[in-house]
Amino acid sequence: MKILFQGDVLKDVFCLDEAWQADDSFVFLPDRNGSREDWIRKGIEKLPGEMKKSHFGLLTSGSTGAPKLIFGVKSRSEKLARVLHEMQESEPAHSAVLMLPLTYCYSFVNQWVWSRVMNRKLIITPGLKYPGKTAEVLGTVDEAMLCLVGAQVPLFINYFRNQVFPGIIRLHFAGGPFPQQHMDAVQHFFPSAKIFNNYGCAEAMPRLSLRALGESDEGANIGRPIRSVELKSGEDDELLFRSPYRAVAFYDDSGFHEIRDEEWVPTGDLGEPIENGYWRIKGRANEVYKRFGEKIALPQLLRSVYGVWTGQAAFYREADPNGEEGHILVLCPVPDEEAVRKILQQFRKNHPRAHWPLRIESVDHIPLLMNGKVDYLSLKRMDRKKEHWRQFQVS
Repeated sequence: MKILFQGDVLKDVFCLDEAWQADDSFVFLPDRNGSREDWIRKGIEKLPGEMKKSHFGLLTSGSTGAPKLIFGVKSRSEKLARVLHEMQESEPAHSAVLMLPLTYCYSFVNQWVWSRVMNRKLIITPGLKYPGKTAEVLGTVDEAMLCLVGAQVPLFINYFRNQVFPGIIRLHFAGGPFPQQHMDAVQHFFPSAKIFNNYGCAEAMPRLSLRALGESDEGANIGRPIRSVELKSGEDDELLFRSPYRAVAFYDDSGFHEIRDEEWVPTGDLGEPIENGYWRIKGRANEVYKRFGEKIALPQLLRSVYGVWTGQAAFYREADPNGEEGHILVLCPVPDEEAVRKILQQFRKNHPRAHWPLRIESVDHIPLLMNGKVDYLSLKRMDRKKEHWRQFQVS
C-alpha cells in the first residue's frame, strides 16, 4: 500500500490526486518518522483484503497523544463532500484556502475532497507560521472558502489586527470549541462570510452536524445532524453516532478494529439533545471529572474566562497537595493584575470554589498540535510558566 507524506504532497499535490484515482488504497501521513512508519506498516498488514482497495488512511491521535490510524472509503468521503456542499450553500465558493495541515481529516475532506469533487481550486498557504504571506493570499482571493479551528482566532487578532478579508464568503470552524466569544472579531476579519460551526470527530470522517452562526448564540450548540447521520446520548451523557460516511476501521496500540454498520460509535464528547433537533456539547469526556464529589466541566469554566478575557486560555490537569484531582488555568499573553482579578470575579460569580483552578498561570505562547488544537501534554510540561494566583499556599 502506498504511503504519502504531506511534505511531498504540498510540493506536488497531483500525487494525491493520482493516489485517490488509483484502485489501491493509500495512507496519508503528516511527515516522515521512521518509528511511526514501522508502526503504521504493521497496521496496514492487518487490513483485510477488501480494505486494500478503494480506501484511504489518515493518522490522528486523542488527548493522550497515542497514534491512531483511521481508515475511510473514498466514495463515502466524496458523498459527504457533496452533502456538505449543499447544506453549507457552497455553490458560490470557487476555491478553498488551506490554512490547516492537509492530513487533518477536517481539512482533507472539507477542502481537498470538496475541491476535487466540485471542481474547485485549492489554494495552499503557509498558515500562521508565516502570517504575512498568508495575509497576502487572504487579501487577494475572491469568493473563497476557509476552514479554521477556534484556537487560531486569537492568533488572527494578534497578527492581523485591523485587516479585512472580504474575499472569504464561507468560513468553517471545527476541531474544537466554536469561538463564540470572538465572533465580533471574526466578523470584522471576514465581513462577507457565512459562518458555520462544524461538529464531528476523526471516526466520523469527520462531519456529524452543522450550525450556521445565526441559528444560535450558544457556542456549545453544534446544530442538527447532517443528512443520514444519527446521534444519541448514552450512559453518563456520552455522545454516540451512526453515519454512512464514517470510518470503517482503525488501528491503535490495542490492535486493529473494524466498525460495524449497526455500531454506535463514541465521539469522545459528552452531549445532550436540546430544542428543535439541535444538540449541545457538554465537553470532552476527559474534560469532565469529579472533584470532592462534584462534577467539573472545564468547557464551562473556559466560557466564564472568555467572558472577560480576549487572549488564549487553556486548562491542564494536576492533583492538589492532598492528591485530589484538579486543573490549572493557563493564559496567553501574560495578563495584568486587573485581568486576573476580573477572571476570579467570573469564577466567584458563576462557580463553586471547588470548581476553581488550583492556579492561574501564563505563558508566552500556548503550544498547538499540527491540526491547530492545543497540545495539552506540552503545555503541562512547559518550563517558565508565570504564576499569578493559587488556591493552596506552598508550605
